[in-house]
Amino acid sequence: MRTVLAVLFDGVQSLDVTGPLEVFAGAELHAPGTYRIRTASLDGAPVRTSSGLTLVPDHSLTAAPASHTLLVPGGHGTRNPAPEVVAWLREHGPRAERLVSVCTGAILLAEAGLLNGRRATTHWAYCPKLARDHPAVEVDPDPIYIRDGHIATSAGVTSGIDLALALVEEDLGREVALSIARHLVVFLRRPGNQAQFSAQLAAQTARREPLREVQQWITEHPGDDLSVERLAARASLSPRHFARAFQAETGMTPGRYVDRVRLEHARRLLEDTSDGVEEISRTCGYGTSEAMRRAFVKALGTAPAEYRRRFRPALAD
Repeated sequence: MRTVLAVLFDGVQSLDVTGPLEVFAGAELHAPGTYRIRTASLDGAPVRTSSGLTLVPDHSLTAAPASHTLLVPGGHGTRNPAPEVVAWLREHGPRAERLVSVCTGAILLAEAGLLNGRRATTHWAYCPKLARDHPAVEVDPDPIYIRDGHIATSAGVTSGIDLALALVEEDLGREVALSIARHLVVFLRRPGNQAQFSAQLAAQTARREPLREVQQWITEHPGDDLSVERLAARASLSPRHFARAFQAETGMTPGRYVDRVRLEHARRLLEDTSDGVEEISRTCGYGTSEAMRRAFVKALGTAPAEYRRRFRPALAD
């Protein structure tokens, strides 16, 4: 039996705790005797979450059982963490077989020196702070979660669920993880290197109407000719003026925006339809399956067929 221990503190975000723990609890229902879930606060007293809920821990940190998976959630309480909590993590974190953080829980791991020399992520809004305050940590703001050795860090709330599902799949197999995902009405799991933002969320909305219209056009027509020249014509601007204005107002080049939109559209078709890879590549503007494969490997580290296998194994077979 694997003990999953969640560290609680005042100001913790409740979903950072309950999201991953619901996954492990679901695994225990499907495969009894696999996980034992425990929670602990500094002194064993109840803690008040950032949403006002009160969580009652099982133990104090000093009396907590040895853990297989040590879960460190985030929340407002990570801004000024109790030194005793950081000291406890510094001592006990290396003893856990798996050390997992959700959202700004990565800041607590960094404060304890456990992320030095490692690649890590956290919520996108706190990645600059993590990088600035802990230069020994290689901070990557893009993925929803990162595994580096026995340490795994994740971004916002839902990515903690994705990471927990990945860990359950690692421990108990795909079928158990799939059953839990179905019960929770979530994807089996998003790949860890999936971006925290969609293209539309990652890019700012342009202030000027012609550029906003072009952004929407790209999203609705990923298979069309989306060259700078054609897009500039839609905005009634010269290509050079359009490219500069688009980047200034959205924060990314037209080419980068087009690449993200096409990748997202292709992923949705792989997940939700039985269309073949060749057909999807044409629909999304890649032209050939090889061009789409290169785009997937570059952005996600996996080929389209493997991506589909993770989400729709029946279709991949």
